[in-house]
Amino acid sequence: MQSLMGIINLGEPTNSIRELTQHRTLGAVPFGSRYRLIDFTLSNMVNAGIRNVGILIWDRYGPLLDHIKSGKEWDLDRQRDGLFLLPPANSGNGTLELKGDVANLYRNMAYLQKSRQKYVVISGSSMICNMDYGEVLDYHLAKGADVTIVYSDTMGLAQNPPFTSLVTDDDYRVLDLAINPQKGKGEKASMNMYIMAKHTLIELVDHCASRGKRDMLTEGLLPRLREWKVYGYPYIGYVGEVNSLKNYYKHSMELLDPAVWQELFFKKGLIHTKIKHEPPVRYLPGSSVRNSLIANGCIIEGTVENSILFRGVRVKKGAVIQDSIVMQKAQIGEDVLLKHVILDKDVKVSAGKRLTGDGGYPIVIHKLAEI
Repeated sequence: MQSLMGIINLGEPTNSIRELTQHRTLGAVPFGSRYRLIDFTLSNMVNAGIRNVGILIWDRYGPLLDHIKSGKEWDLDRQRDGLFLLPPANSGNGTLELKGDVANLYRNMAYLQKSRQKYVVISGSSMICNMDYGEVLDYHLAKGADVTIVYSDTMGLAQNPPFTSLVTDDDYRVLDLAINPQKGKGEKASMNMYIMAKHTLIELVDHCASRGKRDMLTEGLLPRLREWKVYGYPYIGYVGEVNSLKNYYKHSMELLDPAVWQELFFKKGLIHTKIKHEPPVRYLPGSSVRNSLIANGCIIEGTVENSILFRGVRVKKGAVIQDSIVMQKAQIGEDVLLKHVILDKDVKVSAGKRLTGDGGYPIVIHKLAEI
């Protein structure tokens, strides 16, 4: 796997999950009581032996930088290769120009050219899965492919736009790509993961950039389907895409199924995250917890059912939390009722408050709010 490098592209649409991305990039969104979304992609790469990872940052990246720091938890704080933060393309006055992934890759062409690996895997941060990229590279080489696109047809990704639909022949060669087609939903949906030779990526980026094109997929790869050997790799296993608030809540709640938890966090390798040395959870007299994920540092006096609590949450006496997600260091007052609610970090809910949402459309309380 020393021949494979990784690039994580954080330029993903966030309009449908803006309540949680107002102050952070999508990859920095908290998930699963102690993780961030980027942990899955980053862990999948290092578990496959990848030791050179570049992260294409866009905007609102402060929380992400605080989370990954030097990359120590992923064994990427090394003198050779390691973790690289790749700056976005900027205009002459220093302001951010959102011109697609082509501009950002072209801005960091020197990084690509100097990297010693022969192949590259490119991925976003919105996919939640536990994947072995080594198997994908073996498949890519066996097919003699120019580009391999990882896709899923098992979990209904195509039911939740935006998505890219693939049409393949019996040998999995890609015949067509379509963005959010009205027909074909429920079929093969791209997981926004691509493997190709590094020289192929450089050629593709240079071709697009020199012709004023912005999107590497639709303007670069799509016109070359007949010219290049582009194959689809069918991923079999649990996968969820966090591209909307509804999906974020849905996939979070699915973690309460032990089978999903076991597959997602342990199947191909451990999912690593930033380590924080917190004390164990304190369950005080009168507390009641059922079918929930409770992170270290929490103090529970009330009732928690079918919910996910991040580090350092305080639930006071008489409070009831049901079917909810409570992020780091939230303070839940006495006799509070939370049902189908998402609380961002450092929220304080005063005694006696009642917040009740819907399973499909939970109530979201923004970071640092006091209610």
